[in-house]
Amino acid sequence: MIKDLSKHILSWWFLLICIFLCLHQTVLLISAQEVEDEREFDYGEESKKGPHHWGELKKEWKACNHGKLQSPIDLLYQRIKLSPKLGQIEMNYKPNNATINNRGHDIAIKWLEDAGSIKINGTDCFLKQCHWHSPSEHTLNGRRFDLELHMVHQSHEVNGESKIAVTALFYKIGKPDRFLSKLTRDIINITDTKKVVHQGVIDPRELRLNGLMYYRYIGSLTVPPCTEGVLWAINKRISTVSREQVRLLKLAVHDYAEINARPLQPINGRYIHL
Repeated sequence: MIKDLSKHILSWWFLLICIFLCLHQTVLLISAQEVEDEREFDYGEESKKGPHHWGELKKEWKACNHGKLQSPIDLLYQRIKLSPKLGQIEMNYKPNNATINNRGHDIAIKWLEDAGSIKINGTDCFLKQCHWHSPSEHTLNGRRFDLELHMVHQSHEVNGESKIAVTALFYKIGKPDRFLSKLTRDIINITDTKKVVHQGVIDPRELRLNGLMYYRYIGSLTVPPCTEGVLWAINKRISTVSREQVRLLKLAVHDYAEINARPLQPINGRYIHL
């Protein structure tokens, strides 16, 4: 009888150890998933990785908190100067192979080969990628738009340095945007993932950024590392996008970036040229 009791106790101990090991393994799996899902920054106002803390997360990002020429800003009418001598922005885009990337915080198109350039202030800056923010990051005299497109360009290096120029376009709710309509299926396919879709040839001219008037100022990248000295050229023409297209872009990114607009930054005496 004593032997039977001992066996019974041992069986219970064995069962308890198995349960403990299973629970421990589950905790390890959950921890691994959390680590795997970590992100470097987010847009939460209360988050420790939110915009007000970006400059604290890495020393390379200190400009996010301490820079004096940060973007986005409010394009305030009182700060706008009519400057026709700045000249037009020459656009020389061409179709080339590209991918559509879900970067978690936005949906981006990256050109794999030469997709052309813009000439701005006499410098050729070559198109690298474009992406969208919702709602708009910049505001126009306090007005925020439903969507903002950024086309990021970079010049060739001179003495180890290159210039960054970003052309931008505001959208308000209205007719669907034809360019985004062509990408609908691919955006659905990369929703809430980190997938990259090789889209084939994409023509940047279809984004229709051509315009005669631009708001221009010197600012920064609007995501870490918030590099300053970026030349911004924001199209005065307002385009349209459907409510469904804005919703699709919001759903596609990860939950922490459904609103992926950095808060407005101090103008610090800067003028906006038109």
